[in-house]
Amino acid sequence: MKYILTAFLTGLFVVGGINMLEAKKWDKTFPQSDKVNVKKITFHNRFGIELTGDLYIPRTIKRVEKLPAIAISGPFGAVKEQASGLYAQTLAERGFITLAFDPSYTGESKGSPRHVASPDINTEDFSAAVDFLSIHKNIDPNQIGILGICGFGGFALNAAAMDSRIKATVTATMYDMTRVSANGYFDSMDANARYALREKLNEQRSKDFQAGTYAPQPGLPDKLTGQEPKFVQDYWDYYKTPRGFHKRSINSNGNWNMTSSLSLMNLPILAYTPEIRSAVLVIHGEKAHSRYFSEDAFKKLRGDNKELLIVPDASHVDLYDNLQKIPFDKIVSFYQENLSK
Repeated sequence: MKYILTAFLTGLFVVGGINMLEAKKWDKTFPQSDKVNVKKITFHNRFGIELTGDLYIPRTIKRVEKLPAIAISGPFGAVKEQASGLYAQTLAERGFITLAFDPSYTGESKGSPRHVASPDINTEDFSAAVDFLSIHKNIDPNQIGILGICGFGGFALNAAAMDSRIKATVTATMYDMTRVSANGYFDSMDANARYALREKLNEQRSKDFQAGTYAPQPGLPDKLTGQEPKFVQDYWDYYKTPRGFHKRSINSNGNWNMTSSLSLMNLPILAYTPEIRSAVLVIHGEKAHSRYFSEDAFKKLRGDNKELLIVPDASHVDLYDNLQKIPFDKIVSFYQENLSK
């Protein structure tokens, strides 16, 4: 691997096998902070897929200082310019080096075919981000945490069960994408319904292979009728309006690959979360349709360093970008306490 020397805006230099690219213009869905410098970076996961992320660095950092770091991704179908970037910038303002990254096959990250989700690869994406952070000269490799939003909350828990380098994990408004893919919302699908779905998706695989294309799943509508469930209206209000729209986001402007649901249905990701020994903070909104994912995941965790926080009067999407509802003070204190051990 070729090593290159790159200068940060702060005048710092970092050596690594990474292509460090300047974030030349602000393309995020949230205002830019004057307390943080941002660098666009690339790194590879264990499957050889090149991932792209934004590295947020506090402007007050000293040249030889080592800070704790946090890798952040999600929501499911979002990009780093949306909620994960907001979390990253806010936590960088509080003294962490943070990395918001696009998962494999989405956003500015590579991987073909596009818009594929994988329980294995998306878990690996978190560990690849830890790889990147662990060799940064201004990061203490023993003080690295992760944060997963929505569907990437589930993948974050799976990564924490696998990767002992992860010292603290936060999930916000978590989905278990393998559970909802296999069982439907509120576990409404039985084995016969699941088999019928597998038949449909595998028939589509044959059609895709013959056509040389990949059929998309249904996505959010371009317009609402007013008859949609409240959580669908909430998603639309975030992804389809200036509040959170981004052209590279699947949920804003595209569709997931339909047949990628097959692996999500067949590979449950939370089997080994009872063996997580590092600290975990599970956050969910009181009024979120998805609250049961976090509550059930928390029940499986063991040890006295696990905590469930239900945010009063908050919906699922409130924890994407509502700064009055996202408990950043709690998140910061959690990382400060558990990344310093």
